[in-house]
Amino acid sequence: MLLSVRDLRSAFFLDEGELWAVDGISFDVEAGETVGLVGESGCGKTIVALSILDLIPHPGRVVSGRVLFEGRDLLRLPPEEMRKVRGAGIGIIFQEAAAALNPVYRIGNQIADVIRLHRGLARRDAWSEAVKVLAAMGIPEPEKRARSYPFELSGGMKQRAMIAIAMAGRPKLLIADEPTTALDLTVQAEISDLLRQIQDEYRMAILIISHDLELVADMADRTMVMYTGRLVETADTKELVGEPMHPYTQGLIGAIPVLGAGSETPLQGIPGAVPDLLDLPSGCTFHPRCRLADDECKLEPPPLEDAAHRHQCACYKVRVQT
Repeated sequence: MLLSVRDLRSAFFLDEGELWAVDGISFDVEAGETVGLVGESGCGKTIVALSILDLIPHPGRVVSGRVLFEGRDLLRLPPEEMRKVRGAGIGIIFQEAAAALNPVYRIGNQIADVIRLHRGLARRDAWSEAVKVLAAMGIPEPEKRARSYPFELSGGMKQRAMIAIAMAGRPKLLIADEPTTALDLTVQAEISDLLRQIQDEYRMAILIISHDLELVADMADRTMVMYTGRLVETADTKELVGEPMHPYTQGLIGAIPVLGAGSETPLQGIPGAVPDLLDLPSGCTFHPRCRLADDECKLEPPPLEDAAHRHQCACYKVRVQT
């Protein structure tokens, strides 16, 4: 197993109280596999990515659990060893490339620094390799763009440059956190195609994190659904999209617009909003928004259990029906 996460719990310790952004999740990613993690904004998806790489900003931190990458627990590595994993073992595409890129540092230098650190190339060779990586990411005139600053690039090219930085260390696992956010539909499709292309070429695994279920359904072999810091459903992607079990997953799928559908086929949507993680409802945290909820749902959080072959669900109503 390439990546194995077990009972991961991460929290932010605020004056107002403890905010549990990741509350006891477990999952695996095999070599060469694409795994999706979906859910609305505020459900803790990005904190999962930051927890894996031990990058949660203060006042947050990983409280407990294990993150095994190639058999080593990343949460127990000394800082110098963890720096070697970031970039070379695991690459990450951060949300919003415009904010993640250094605005006063040329694109080529940002890529070359990763190459020098993780692949040991000399400065000139690292620059030449950075240009090649930009070209591989489909950026036109890569020599010119390597000398550009982020503000000189379009949104799509910024995202490709961000992917180039993540790929420069030749990682075995790429974490793509909202890789198409704030991009128009055409550029979103181009970035999705690019991720598939580089996965095929480099034979790496991808953990794709997004609120866009359509994007994940198009790319992922398996998909996990997250709500208020917990996994509520996991399955092979085709099965999850074709036969969703959890009412939350059903709502997410029902909210996807269907091309060509008329006004007689309105979007279902999900009533209400993701609750404040500092003031979660008792029991199943989805029960205030759930059409199936009853008194049982308000008592204890339902465990994530096997509901069918390779299909897990955390819902008392699903367990009663199966």
